[in-house]
Formats: sequence, C-alpha cells, structure tokens
Amino acid sequence: MTNKDSLLVTARPDLNQRVDQWLDHLSDERRLSDKTLLAYERDVRQFLRFLTNHLGGAPGLKQIAVLKPADFRGFLAYRRRQGVQSRSLARGLAGIRSFLRYLERRGEVNAAASSAVRPPRQARSLPKPVSSKDAIDITSGDLAMESEAWIEARNAAVLTLLYGCGLRISEALSLTGSMAPKDGAKTLRIVGKGRKERIVPILPAVCEAVELYLKLCPYAINPEGPLFLGARGGPLNPRMIQLAMARLRGALGLPDTATPHALRHSFATHLLAGGGDLRTIQELLGHASLASTQIYTEIDGAHLLSAYDKAHPRG
Repeated sequence: MTNKDSLLVTARPDLNQRVDQWLDHLSDERRLSDKTLLAYERDVRQFLRFLTNHLGGAPGLKQIAVLKPADFRGFLAYRRRQGVQSRSLARGLAGIRSFLRYLERRGEVNAAASSAVRPPRQARSLPKPVSSKDAIDITSGDLAMESEAWIEARNAAVLTLLYGCGLRISEALSLTGSMAPKDGAKTLRIVGKGRKERIVPILPAVCEAVELYLKLCPYAINPEGPLFLGARGGPLNPRMIQLAMARLRGALGLPDTATPHALRHSFATHLLAGGGDLRTIQELLGHASLASTQIYTEIDGAHLLSAYDKAHPRG
C-alpha cells in the first residue's frame, strides 16, 4: 500500500485530494527535499488516523475546519503515550501546521487552533565537534585502516570535504566527476537542503585529498556520474563512510559523538574560534536561519569558560 493509498483510509476524498495538492505545492513551489516531503506526509497521515478515532470517523474538510486547540493537544498526548520524543512531536506539529496554513490560504479552514498549541519543549543539545588536532588526524588518511589504499584515500577525501568545506555527507556524495575539486580550484558549488545552492571556498588540502583518490581509484570516473565510488564501482553508500569513521574513532580513542557530521560542526566551531564572522559561517554551512548558526557561539563560549576555570588561579 502506498502512502496515498493509506491516506484514503483515514480521510474523506475531499481532504485526501487537498493532501495531494499540498504535497505537490511543497515539491514544485517550495522545492522541499524528498526526505522532508515523506516526513511531512507521514506526520499528517498520523494526525488523520488519530482524528478518525478521535472524531468517530474519517475526517473531511468540514471536520478539519472546526478543530479546536484541545484536539491538537490530544494528538500530541496520544503520540507521547506511544513513546515519541519532543523533537519528533515538534516536527510533526510543524508538518500539520504547514498543511493547515495551506488550506487557510485557499480560504477553506482557519489555522488559528493549531497555532494556539505550543510545541513540546526540547532539551537544547549542543553540537559536539572534535578538536582541530583530532580532525586533522581523522582526515589524514595515514592510519591504514582499510585493506586497499584507494579506499583509504577515498574515505580521507570525503572526510576532508566535510571538515574542510563544512559539507553534509549527502552533499559530498552528491558531487559528480566533473565537480571534483582539483589543483587550482578556488570554489565549489553545492546544492544543499531544499535544493538551495551555495558557494564554498576550497582549501588546497581538499584538492590534494581528492586528487590522490582520483589517482588511486581503479574505476573510471564518469563526469556525469558520482565522484565517490564504492568497492564494486557503484555509487558510494554513506554507511561506508560512517563505518570508516567508527574505525577511526576506535583507533584514535574518540567518543561516539565523533561522527562524520561532527566534522561539519568542527568546521563551524573552529572558524568561529579563529575569528570567523557568524553571517559568513551561516552562508558557508547553508543554514536558512542565523539562529541555526548561533548555536556554535554557545560551544565556543563553553570552551572559553572551561579554559578559564582550568587556567585562572582562582578557578
């Protein structure tokens, strides 16, 4: 059964049609990623299933239009009893609100009831970067953790892109052969979340790591195909980089928080500690909101306080 088929079970035809139209709007006009679209569709489907039991029948537009804040709080309480954590509850409520605002713009419902419900409070967790020394050790490719030299070079090239350019692992693995940063390259065009493009500068160390991988790779790299290949010549699975990072963690005695994504956090934290401008770091990371980038100021502040406590005579 497809997602749309399952929606038919929990919504009347008029409402099910609006869900399809909303998803098309998010895909075509808002250009949200497939992953986000699936998450939003899943969240709305869960809400409609809840309403089917809560209201005693599959809801349609008329039922959605008269929902009260208590109905949304009931849904959050129901999901909480299922063991869903605050972060997922908040994301689910955001998806439902997006759908209702879409209907409101069409003049079919009033979305005020959902807006009156506060999302669950979330424990604020700071990103956990690795130290600059550990980041250099991770990306060096000198630990001989792999059975073949080209795979060692490939892993080092990917990890160097994460730390040297602040890329997400999905962004690094989406690079094609023609986009390979080589000697003399100054910038790299990246398509990130929401298909938003950004330009990131390239360090010589990044070019050197990629060039070594290209030199050792036993497979021909198609200019239009993936830059990074798996052991059998197909597109590289991100899981392989995660496993490689796990082996590096063990060799270097690093905590479980030292993940590929932690290298992106390290990129931002080390730039900020070196005097980098917050707005510039926001652009380099591809954050839509400065608030997402400001969290790194808390990491830097925590580091300064820790150093102060250890070094000051009255610490």
